[in-house]
Amino acid sequence: MAQLQSRYDHVIVGGGVSADKAARSIHEAEPEASIAIISADADGPVYRPALTKDLWNGDNPDPVSQDLATAADTGAELVTSTKIFSISPAEHTVTTADGTNVEYGKLLLATGSTPRKFGTLDDDRVVYFRTVADYRKLRELVREGSRVAIIGGGYIGSEIAAGLTHTGAKITNYFLGEHLLEHMFPTSIVSHLEQVYHDHDIELVPGFNLESIDAGEELTLTAANGDTVTADVAVLGLGAILNTDLAEAAGLTMEKGAVLVDKQLRTSAEDVWAAGDIAHFDDPLFGARHIEHVDNAWASGTTAGKNMAGAGENYDYTPLFYSDLFSDGYEAIGLLSTRFEVKEVWNDDQTAAVVWYLDGDKVQGVLLWNTWDSVPAAREAVRKNHSGELSVEDLAEQIKPGG
Repeated sequence: MAQLQSRYDHVIVGGGVSADKAARSIHEAEPEASIAIISADADGPVYRPALTKDLWNGDNPDPVSQDLATAADTGAELVTSTKIFSISPAEHTVTTADGTNVEYGKLLLATGSTPRKFGTLDDDRVVYFRTVADYRKLRELVREGSRVAIIGGGYIGSEIAAGLTHTGAKITNYFLGEHLLEHMFPTSIVSHLEQVYHDHDIELVPGFNLESIDAGEELTLTAANGDTVTADVAVLGLGAILNTDLAEAAGLTMEKGAVLVDKQLRTSAEDVWAAGDIAHFDDPLFGARHIEHVDNAWASGTTAGKNMAGAGENYDYTPLFYSDLFSDGYEAIGLLSTRFEVKEVWNDDQTAAVVWYLDGDKVQGVLLWNTWDSVPAAREAVRKNHSGELSVEDLAEQIKPGG
């Protein structure tokens, strides 16, 4: 691990994809500039989507295969297992937990998010999934025949359940609602997915509201209605909390729990940018929001790094997000919520769809179910719809399902 110097031209706080892409942009524009990446994680930047996807169902389970080689490629000093305690925009310094002060010329906050915890129980058999260390722990715990309880029927819970089928473990997915991913997908897709999960021997238990976990010889999980289940391992996917403590303590302007940035991803403090999960930015299609997905981390980190090096480039980008669930997969933009009106367009054999999420006559999200290379067309359709050029009635003709 590199040792911190007293000053750098650019300091990046956080060790994810945003940090990697920012360092690459800075290095390309200013090859001689000094860069420090300071991360609380023990591991350097990796391609994190692989932690729930490729590392479980691919040929190589070693997370080293997903290392982004950030330091080697950019010359940045990568300092891991180091928590930043505070930042002082007025003095252009960051202070580590051990009291070391580091001066910066430009600062990027790319601190990401942390899994939401359940109570105060600290037991190695209870896993919150976010980092390489979490992946390694789960790999060590799960064996052929292990009883794994996954709590949460959202994005992380559904992906982990799918990934763990390759281990030979006995997997049960418990969730609060009536159906898996019902908050995102229409009934047609939810019903299909639940059958797919059943076919892969994943037991789905709806209506499970976790109230307590007892860590004895085996884990005992109790629901609010008194039902109890036992497991060898529990994976809790209860959502995430943005890591904005540093920004808030430094007095940066916040918006809806995230760090407010301008068009160039600058915060309210001079020479301080924000990217990735924590940045509340102006999406050119869907308006002001923050997004906790890798495409936004990748793109915003790239733009922030360019601007730290003086580019003056606007972040005019609508990120996508995606997932692979066994032989099905999707890409999407906007907000997928079944509280909106849903307009489904299927192909002839009902294997692929384009789903439009509508609030009145405005598109709020687009799901491309088993439909590929169509995100640019989806963005253009939303742009035309929002400008009044494309009516809701004409949406079905815009993208061919399965394309």
